[in-house]
Amino acid sequence: MRAAVVPTVHGKWEVKEVPTPEPGPNQVLIKIRGSGICYTDVHQTRGELPGDFPRILGHEPVGEIVAVGPGVTMRRVGDRVGVPWLQAACGRCEWCLRGTPMFCAQQAGTSGEMSGGHAEFMLAYANAAVLLPEGLSYEQAAPILCAGYTVWSGLRIAEPKPHERIAVVGIGGLGHLAVQYAKAAGFTTIAVSRSPDKDRSIRQLGADEIVRDGQGLAGIGGADVILGTSNSNDAMADSIQGLRPDGRFVLMGYEAKPFPVPPADAILKRLRIIGSQQNGMEFLYEALDYAAQGKVKVITETYRLDEITKAYERVAEGKVRFRAVITTP
Repeated sequence: MRAAVVPTVHGKWEVKEVPTPEPGPNQVLIKIRGSGICYTDVHQTRGELPGDFPRILGHEPVGEIVAVGPGVTMRRVGDRVGVPWLQAACGRCEWCLRGTPMFCAQQAGTSGEMSGGHAEFMLAYANAAVLLPEGLSYEQAAPILCAGYTVWSGLRIAEPKPHERIAVVGIGGLGHLAVQYAKAAGFTTIAVSRSPDKDRSIRQLGADEIVRDGQGLAGIGGADVILGTSNSNDAMADSIQGLRPDGRFVLMGYEAKPFPVPPADAILKRLRIIGSQQNGMEFLYEALDYAAQGKVKVITETYRLDEITKAYERVAEGKVRFRAVITTP
């Protein structure tokens, strides 16, 4: 099969022939139809997140099951599925027993311990292969497996109350979905964007207000929940100026440097900084369902597998609006 292989840290992605894997016990083989490129792929390529090289990245894979291994009963050949980041955990540690396997020290993740979806085929554990809703295309489903799942999960963990206001910092690959999810859930939604050229598309996504920074957010009354989806820690920290008392800042964007929090604001306004990842499979179900209902639409650029280097470079340079998806026939 063909796959995009990252040979070394900071290495150039290479599409090459590699052996097609065979499913082992409790595994399925998926013919990949779509695989989203996330900025996490950039962090992994740069060695900013752990992992061995050479490796096949891609943690937004969707496709069709073409073979099942011994012991598989819950999935069948022909099922349309997607696979999130977390595939398996030990099942025995405190965190697994508490029902929070995302904290397990022995977890197996897509494009981490397991090969990812930037390939023609991919192995996955059967119980991690999530059935896709009928009518949801592969192109639309792929980015929900990480980007959509992440931002919807972050909004849910913040537990917004009726009449509270949601702000989204960084209207990019994550943020353009966060705006839509917040609106779909019925909240007044404010976009914090420093790019005036995005204003028209941000309005089309459903934002009620657009401000440029934290001071601007405070000037229109602030927000009770801020979803931090930017790759700039400085931009996200600046937005905290606009967080209302008892407000929650949900950190989902990532930059490899410290995240500064103003201690006086945190203390006097009793703020909470919430680190968030993909916080439970029920949230993935909800995220996919919103997309299947047409209430959330991913804005994508599509590329063939042999164009993946170009797609990766556009993601790394921040030129994609808003998600890049690799499609395979």
